[in-house]
Amino acid sequence: MFTNTKSRFHAIRVRLENHVSTSPAQARLWEFCLFVFKEGWACLFGAILLALELLTKWRWPAYAPLARYDFLFLAALVVQALLLILRMETVREAKVILVFHVVGTLMELFKTSVGSWTYPEHNFFRIGHVPLFSGFMYASVGSFIARSTRILDMRYTGYPRKWVTVVLGILIYANFFTHHFLPDMRILLFALVALAFGRTWVYYKPYQKVRRMPLLLGFGLVALFIWIAENVGTFAGIWVYPHQSAQWHMVRPGKYGAWLLLMIISFILVTLVHPPKLPEEEVEVVLVPEVT
Repeated sequence: MFTNTKSRFHAIRVRLENHVSTSPAQARLWEFCLFVFKEGWACLFGAILLALELLTKWRWPAYAPLARYDFLFLAALVVQALLLILRMETVREAKVILVFHVVGTLMELFKTSVGSWTYPEHNFFRIGHVPLFSGFMYASVGSFIARSTRILDMRYTGYPRKWVTVVLGILIYANFFTHHFLPDMRILLFALVALAFGRTWVYYKPYQKVRRMPLLLGFGLVALFIWIAENVGTFAGIWVYPHQSAQWHMVRPGKYGAWLLLMIISFILVTLVHPPKLPEEEVEVVLVPEVT
């Protein structure tokens, strides 16, 4: 029933990749559309969660017997089960989601205790001030990175040694806790990230050609989309920052740096499941698929 390596999407992806374009212009257009399609498929879990958050903001009955947070938690479990049963996600990717759920929930327990943000609604499935579904929001980031790695066949050159990335990940994770009591090491951590990954290129295959971009640029782009998703989550009233207590405002730009660091932790954890590989062929130096 379940699959460890290939999802149901694999056969669809192969057919789309085997499409024969009739002109260079059509090939570039097809490559761009295929890249968007693959990335959309990779963020399927997170996109479903965001859609449910917005839907329940507008449609959830005020006096429903089931709390909205509990519905979201149960819905996330059902979605996860369906993705596995329908072979739209691999068992390995589900394990990544579980790890991120634990890591994210531990951080949530601490951050809510010191008032970094709050969950304003009551519910049953929670630990302390943290509804259990919140861990799935962290898990969706890990799911996206793990699925993108497989779907785009990501490979790397200039990748740092494993122990360097593990130590860096531990330092970043620790700073999310210690900066409440000790000096914030964020600037130093940004410098260490640049030092560790400054020479790293990520190679990926949207269509028939292998493309590449600096990994640091990839980190920045993914963190930007996570920051946008965070604005959607706070707009839906799922959690609230202190400056949003009276009225919703956009998440402050400073949170982008925090998500960048958290996303790097996510990436490092995924590489422990999907060890980085070297590219197998020559590549054309293009940052992203182009449409002309």
